[in-house]
Amino acid sequence: MSLRNAVMATLLDGESSGYDLAKAFDASVANFWICTPQQLYRELDRMETDGLITARTVEQERRPNKRLFSLTARGREELTRFTAAQHKPTAIRDELLVAVLAADSGDVEAVKASIRERKQWAEAKIARYERLRAKLLGGLDEEEFLATADRVGPYLTLLRGLSFERDNVRWCARSLTVLERRGARLDAPTWG
Repeated sequence: MSLRNAVMATLLDGESSGYDLAKAFDASVANFWICTPQQLYRELDRMETDGLITARTVEQERRPNKRLFSLTARGREELTRFTAAQHKPTAIRDELLVAVLAADSGDVEAVKASIRERKQWAEAKIARYERLRAKLLGGLDEEEFLATADRVGPYLTLLRGLSFERDNVRWCARSLTVLERRGARLDAPTWG
């Protein structure tokens, strides 16, 4: 998957400025695709050059002019091709997991601190995602929303992000318990 596919999928909701796209990424797409604003703006320029999106300039008083982006027919065709393609499973590349792998012969306290930080980060993301979920549902229960929403993709990806972060919290808690028990066992006096 490329950043352009994530941008085109986000533009399915309609015309958007680069700033609003960055906010949308932070609020929803970030649970599965992370990019910096600089990467986003560079990709928007390339996509416009490639004819996947169009941009129009809106003049504003007391603010810099802004560009609004929208999908072209070619962009929609490209997105359709992307959705029809085979998609590879996610490969995890996580430095913390390498540190945990080496924790037995490394600095266990530093690894535990990193796990605690990851757990707090995941809990904060869960809280943010739950607020977004409530906003998306707009007072409806989930079944009502799914039956009446124009688009369910954003909700389904949000559910995946929630599931991922909840699993991170469970894994962190379990790992900390194991490392604490192991440390207590190794610190216990041996009688000989």
